[in-house]
Amino acid sequence: MSILRARAPGKVNLCLYVGTPREDGLHPLVSVVQALSLADELTLEPGEHADEVVCPGVEGPNLAARALALFREATGWDAPPQRLTIDKRIPVAAGMGGGSSDAAATLRLAAHAAGVPVPDELGPRLGADVPSLIRPGRVLMTGAGEHVDRLPQPAPLGVLVLPVDAALSTPDVYREADRLGLTRSHAELAELDARLRAAPDAHVHNDLQDAARSLCPKVDASLDAARAAGADHALVSGSGPTVVGLFLGPDGPARASQAAGGWPRGFAAEPVDEAWAAVRTAE
Repeated sequence: MSILRARAPGKVNLCLYVGTPREDGLHPLVSVVQALSLADELTLEPGEHADEVVCPGVEGPNLAARALALFREATGWDAPPQRLTIDKRIPVAAGMGGGSSDAAATLRLAAHAAGVPVPDELGPRLGADVPSLIRPGRVLMTGAGEHVDRLPQPAPLGVLVLPVDAALSTPDVYREADRLGLTRSHAELAELDARLRAAPDAHVHNDLQDAARSLCPKVDASLDAARAAGADHALVSGSGPTVVGLFLGPDGPARASQAAGGWPRGFAAEPVDEAWAAVRTAE
């Protein structure tokens, strides 16, 4: 088998509305998700004795390993052992979907190697963010993340990414949102779903932002910094604590890049699509 590579884009929730938990305990969501050019790089190549995932600098269980195991189980792919190497560039535990995107890219790599499509049921089994990142781009995510509808790419947009020197557990942030009474009724979510389908650029909002701020007060300084840098909107990315500044208009990417230069740990990013993240053969 050839050595295969794919990018795993980080994501930003351009809007994120969260409902009260369903009977299964999961929170229903309505969210516009945009894949970004800040991305991990994955390499799949023949291994030795068993499938192996190598991710320097990140310890503990890796969702990409579970993705590879589930792909074999679901498809019967019986290729020899594989070695998957992840070059991490997306901040860890930061609300940018890095682990989920690695899992999604692993599914793309394995599907390419096996010559079959990614089974539809695998994304939801791996987590709420994975289905939206199997075919990266701009999507409307609903349900508990399992329903994904493609949206047109946005108008020119620059994104300033400001990592916060902290980590937040996604379940902790959802519990804090419940405690603070930040979630919405299912009827309100249905109304927001209809509005966003008609006008996906109409809202920039994150229902989890105040929960992330409550658990990690450092977030406030980054929100202030993004606004001071000239962002048209500043918000927490997903469950946080990373903050993003959105720079709108044709000059948005240039303004975001200039702003990132004044922040020691800042990045500038732009929207990307599935072609940008496609599997390719290593040169």
